[in-house]
Amino acid sequence: MNPTITAFERSPDRGRGLARDMRVRWALEEVGQSYDVRHLSFAAMKEPAHLALHPFGQIPTYEDGGLALFETGAIVFHIAQQHAGLLPRDANARARAVMWMFAALNTVEPPIVERAMAIVVERGEPWFEQRLPLLDNNARKRLSELSRRLGDAEWLDGDFSAGDLMMANVLLRANAMGLLADYSNLAAYLSRNEARPAYRRAFAAQLAVFTAGQAND
Repeated sequence: MNPTITAFERSPDRGRGLARDMRVRWALEEVGQSYDVRHLSFAAMKEPAHLALHPFGQIPTYEDGGLALFETGAIVFHIAQQHAGLLPRDANARARAVMWMFAALNTVEPPIVERAMAIVVERGEPWFEQRLPLLDNNARKRLSELSRRLGDAEWLDGDFSAGDLMMANVLLRANAMGLLADYSNLAAYLSRNEARPAYRRAFAAQLAVFTAGQAND
């Protein structure tokens, strides 16, 4: 049987590949693993059946036999451990790839998501205009550090790995906000990731859900 993931029935990203199920779809496509998708409404995400899988009522989740996981880092890491193609065979290189997964989620993503959420939630608040420069600085600081480390390398550490997959997915959101305009090497790095056939298949699958939803409206 194929593993099953959950995803938005109506994604708020409007088919731009920003929803976090994209990370899991991409990982499964990279390793050539077929999968099924169970689409959920926002209401269904808060019902007991889904909360039993994801206690915080979010997506995605991953089910395979008796195993149920939530959190994209844990899911992608599990997929990478189970299949060749996302983690190097060399032990040290493998450890560094995992390190970059953590760096993407714990260091680079938080200030980018904080800025994005503030624009959505706080735009009408009287403090927003004063707060936005701080959020910009925090996000750009991390992007500058990442840009300096990447330099002119093709990937973060040797060949493409799960670390690149997670980092590129984080950079998608930064790019959507125009934050990569000052970092040509990061923009080129993101483009290399987006050009991967596995990414394109995952993006097409996620976009098809949005397109179908639009057609049914």
